[in-house]
Amino acid sequence: MDLRPTKRDTVWVGGVRGFLADRGINQMEARVDFEDILYEVAGGRATVTINRPDRLNAFRAQTIEELCAAFEAAADDESVGVIVFTGAGDRAFCVGGDVRDPTRTAAQKRHLHHLHDRLAVAIRNNGKPILVKVRGYCIGGGNELNVLCDLTVSGESGRFGQAGPKIGSAPLWWGCQLMPAVVGEKKAREILYLTRQYTAEEALQMGLVNKVVPDGALDAEVDRWCDEILRRSPQGLRLAKIAMNAMTDQLYGAVQHGLELVALNHVYGEEPKEGIASFQEKRKPDWRKFRAGQGPASEE
Repeated sequence: MDLRPTKRDTVWVGGVRGFLADRGINQMEARVDFEDILYEVAGGRATVTINRPDRLNAFRAQTIEELCAAFEAAADDESVGVIVFTGAGDRAFCVGGDVRDPTRTAAQKRHLHHLHDRLAVAIRNNGKPILVKVRGYCIGGGNELNVLCDLTVSGESGRFGQAGPKIGSAPLWWGCQLMPAVVGEKKAREILYLTRQYTAEEALQMGLVNKVVPDGALDAEVDRWCDEILRRSPQGLRLAKIAMNAMTDQLYGAVQHGLELVALNHVYGEEPKEGIASFQEKRKPDWRKFRAGQGPASEE
């Protein structure tokens, strides 16, 4: 049986659930491979994997669309009690948006932001704990995905941080809004302004992850966490997640403003153009031309 989804399957709201039902496949023991992600249900857990290891699991619009379908399907699947979210390969969980394939127009930007909005809702309103499993880089939009989810277990190779001001932007898709609630106001400003990268152990100390283990023990540790969650009441977990999100749900308006500002900045702003061009040309950005020539030379 051909399990490859058609275009309709990957964009339909209901996504994986409808795709499986149309083919008479039992969701409780199912695996579906999309183009940009992998989705598997087995043993009470759904595993969602960003499958673009050649791009360090950077996402494009299609990736976000497929992630929406997967998380929405897992939310509605009564056989699923916990969701594991990870990236293919050993080099990265996710490094955010694919700057080698950027959106260019305001319409493209707003379409992508509608998808981001839908994905955040699919994660936060899911009703089931979502555990991020990290190997390697968890940077930029990848780290925003991390803070959107409930729990994080990282291998020692994990590297965490934001990248916005490095490329003329800011992490306004829940990053700036949620980070203070996760690590505290002062540390959040350090992360967001200085765009440093932090080891998994440093991320643990600041509360950005829950547990750090050697990379070789990561899968077994995640399995232990999942088994422990599956021994808890589904409704109790749902109520706890709803209650925990209640205060930060009020940040939704700030996220909408942020996404609109990002669209305007990326389409009409000169600094994002410099940031993306410098990445594509494999050079350091020159921010001094936006400060009347003042400031240190670009980082070596």
